[in-house]
Amino acid sequence: MSKPVRALGLCAALLFAAVAPQAVAQASTPVAVEARSRLIAIEGSNNFRDIGGYKTADGREVKWGILYRSAAMNRITPAGFGQLKALGIKTNVDFRATQERASAPAVWPADMKVAVYSQDYDMDMTPFMAFFQKGTVTADDTRAMMAGFYADAPFKFADQYKRLMRLIIDGETPLVYNCSAGKDRTGVATALILTILGVPRATVTEDYLLSNRYYTPDMPKAGEKEDPMMAAFRRLPPDVVQALMGVDARYLDAAFAAIEAREGGWDRYVREDLGLSAADVTTLKTRLLK
Repeated sequence: MSKPVRALGLCAALLFAAVAPQAVAQASTPVAVEARSRLIAIEGSNNFRDIGGYKTADGREVKWGILYRSAAMNRITPAGFGQLKALGIKTNVDFRATQERASAPAVWPADMKVAVYSQDYDMDMTPFMAFFQKGTVTADDTRAMMAGFYADAPFKFADQYKRLMRLIIDGETPLVYNCSAGKDRTGVATALILTILGVPRATVTEDYLLSNRYYTPDMPKAGEKEDPMMAAFRRLPPDVVQALMGVDARYLDAAFAAIEAREGGWDRYVREDLGLSAADVTTLKTRLLK
């Protein structure tokens, strides 16, 4: 493509920013939140949530005010950064690919002294472009494609998830981690953390599905020129757009199934891919549970 494009879905890396209006949640509509607000209205943010408050199988609780998940933070306003400063944010882990960060840079105020961690890599769009150029696309086809992405995600992004875990263990919190939409790469990261802490799978899935309520895709600006891929995306049926822009429990199931399908399953993944020893897991629980 001749210029960088903003992307959505798969944490905005795999889809284009022109979305069908009927698939977009209305940002002006208030949403009900938990007794202690999980969604935090940081000015300029999208899908910014505290992952605290969840109960573990052994009766403990994830601490509030330690870990936050978010969509891209490039639109945070000065007032929004003031809110983040009040939260005590110390560290930001940005899962976005090189081109995503270059086209929508998040610039933290110098006086906040936030340590930002990211990793340079390219997101290969070729399979997805081919998928949507092949002719008639159904929602079932799309969900299968998304499930395939999720099956790869725990391994493809393992180095970044490993670093996130290490920063938590080292006490570099409060910490916010994000991708572009805050639902796919970030959703898998959150599911891994909560599972390590002992939060039941049903609760982990409930948290993951909150992105269907709290993530609002960017609407294209009036008169904005769109390339042929954007135009093709606009013509997709609403159920296909929803399969791309939303989250589905089957996607997250595919990630966990891929982990379990490999010899050694979950224990091997935690030990080898995330690099966590038994002592590290104990430290994570000490840091994040009460």
